Amino acid sequence: MIERMDERYPVYRIRVRDMDESQLMEISKSMGLALNREEMLRIRSYFRDLGRDPTDVELQAIGQAWSEHCCYKSSKYVLKKYIVGIDAPQVYLVGEDAGVVEFDDDHVYVFKMESHNHPSFVEPYGGAATGVGGIIRDVLCMGAKPIALVDSIFFGRLDYPYENLQKGTKHPKFLFNGVVAGIRDYGNRVGIPTISGITYFNNFFLNNILVNVGCIGICKKDDVIHSRVNKVNENLVLVGGKTGRDGIHGVTFASKVFDREENVERTAVQLGNPIIKEPLIHAVLEAVDEKIVDGMKDLGGGGLSSVVGEMCLAGGVGAEVFLEKVPLKESNMAPWEIWISESQERMMIAVSDENLQKLMDIFNHWGLEASVIGRTIKEKVLKLYYNGIKVMDLDLSFITSGPVYCRPYRIKYPSQVILDTIPPEPSYNEIFDKIISHLNVKSKYSVFSQYDHEVKGNTIIKPLNGKIGMGTHSDASVIKPLENKYRGLAITSTSNPMLTSLDPYWGAMSIFDEAVRNLVSSNAIPHSMADNLNMGNPENPEVMGQLYEVARGLGEAARALGIPYVSGNVSLYNENNGVSIPPTPTLMAVGIVKDIRRVITTSFKGFGNPVYLINETRREMGGSIYYDILGIESHIVPKVNLVELREISSMILKAMGKRYIKSCHDISEGGLAVTLAEMSMGTGIGIDADISSIEFMRSDFKLFSESNTRWVVEIDRDYENEFLNLMNGIKIHKIGYLNDNGILRIRDGRRNIIKKDVEYIRDLWGGSIE
Repeated sequence: MIERMDERYPVYRIRVRDMDESQLMEISKSMGLALNREEMLRIRSYFRDLGRDPTDVELQAIGQAWSEHCCYKSSKYVLKKYIVGIDAPQVYLVGEDAGVVEFDDDHVYVFKMESHNHPSFVEPYGGAATGVGGIIRDVLCMGAKPIALVDSIFFGRLDYPYENLQKGTKHPKFLFNGVVAGIRDYGNRVGIPTISGITYFNNFFLNNILVNVGCIGICKKDDVIHSRVNKVNENLVLVGGKTGRDGIHGVTFASKVFDREENVERTAVQLGNPIIKEPLIHAVLEAVDEKIVDGMKDLGGGGLSSVVGEMCLAGGVGAEVFLEKVPLKESNMAPWEIWISESQERMMIAVSDENLQKLMDIFNHWGLEASVIGRTIKEKVLKLYYNGIKVMDLDLSFITSGPVYCRPYRIKYPSQVILDTIPPEPSYNEIFDKIISHLNVKSKYSVFSQYDHEVKGNTIIKPLNGKIGMGTHSDASVIKPLENKYRGLAITSTSNPMLTSLDPYWGAMSIFDEAVRNLVSSNAIPHSMADNLNMGNPENPEVMGQLYEVARGLGEAARALGIPYVSGNVSLYNENNGVSIPPTPTLMAVGIVKDIRRVITTSFKGFGNPVYLINETRREMGGSIYYDILGIESHIVPKVNLVELREISSMILKAMGKRYIKSCHDISEGGLAVTLAEMSMGTGIGIDADISSIEFMRSDFKLFSESNTRWVVEIDRDYENEFLNLMNGIKIHKIGYLNDNGILRIRDGRRNIIKKDVEYIRDLWGGSIE
């Protein structure tokens, strides 16, 4: 059923026309195609119509193009229904390797977020590092200079007993240390600051960690490059690193569930090289500045197989490619390996004959490989040759027309019999200590201190803000992307698997709400987002139901506020031996800071200033840190009022513009008590707070509820009346004044609830998470 085409080279013809269904499935498995029965039958039918059998190169190319990772065959219908196509005037370009959004009259910012979950579970250091490398190239190939990185990473609990691990599962400590080191080493060595992110621990992720990384860049509007080539006789130039056997079958490996019994090849994980990436960035940007690049795309998932076909299809042309011209790490690679290798630090550039030598000179100057491996042709086909042997000749429309499934789904709502256990009232000082030291509340300094978040000198608000030697978490980081302008970008990342596991719709709404709150807290106008949807096996109707509900929640929220998703990623098959992760959407949100000299941070500023809680607190304890510690289940998760979110955000930004607000922090994990503690820790300033004016309910619900659309603001005491007049019509509560004794004191009327020294809180909060 398999015959060699030439004795000199490892090129084979696969006789699929004569195969029955079982043989087709055996070929799919043995060749690592990860294609199902219907897809293999479609391939057989296509080649029967052609009157010939495919080569191994052709089958491998189809396997890459039709993978879940590349063609979004399970999620495309859902994305189009809910998320894609949110109109907003600030959108400059979408639908390519990264989203492009207007920054000012002359510039755009470019950003994207993607997952590298499967590779990081197999090889945490390399998987995380190449995730960073890939997201940098996505931004770079649009013609933008990468200026900042974001990481959102999810693990099982670090104290999980070794003896309880399933066979083949690595301990969370090993995975955590490897992932953090990979992100650290790649970002630091390439010289791009990692300025924001999430580090989250829950045994949801014991058998399937998540590594989501994002990058943002800046460029002139005139320098934006398209991920396509639309001219005939253009040179296809492969630049950057050499091609090897690393990353082979990366996209098909990421498009199926883990199997403990299956031998997972580490060759599916790419090998990054930040030392090559740094000059590659310079060379690419120099070529862009010279106006000689007619199209460009990075080589990520699927390697050459994806990049050539996608560039040509988008531009309405075809291509001839000569695989023997591809620079190799190993001399004995088969043609199909060359074609689908996902070796890192490679870009494809389309350039005219007129500008070819100039491009080659630029890359030679930077000491980088640059090889003409093919040309574009008028006929919309993809022809591959290897030392004179034609190893592929397929219509682009067939290769890239991967299947689109409208898979069956079942939406599982929270129990119709609402489960809402009310615990006995706690010892408040004891439960506060447990909450402030909870893994998902306490400081992540031991993580982000490994990242150089100040390289390039453009980071205005860092992951920590406050006095030197103190510091507290920032709601968003702020960078100054241009030397001669004070306009800035605020960047944050949000996710809450506890909420989305209970209710995917309201959980998705909640992380959108938090993203907006984080930006507004920094005096930034929420401007655009990238969505990264991490889900389980889409062949499970309940998982598809979760995807529908997550997308519906995110889409409704974005349309209501006019904040578009300009790029995104869907990572499916996050399942290990029948156990799926909960739906885990992660957002990267970007806001515009009109003047970086007027940013707001979360740290308290001045003794005697009044402190206000903005908006209503509700007894919505499902998914809260408080209930997690108590081991109590509730299906009443926080809801979102999108009208309130839009109106209150606008009023807070107005108050900041008038300089009424000295500090601001949104209320999220841990509730009001944690928010007040974090604001105190930044400067050591304490607060005398009285929560009796908050909605009538028990004190623990006032303190630890995680209701949405709430902020705590410190008001300049000289402008308190003006603030109250401006906020007329919005529910606000005066909860106290800042003190100079370094004590966090909270009472509910005459009843003392919590009294803690701020330094004591910092010791609990700041202890190393390891």
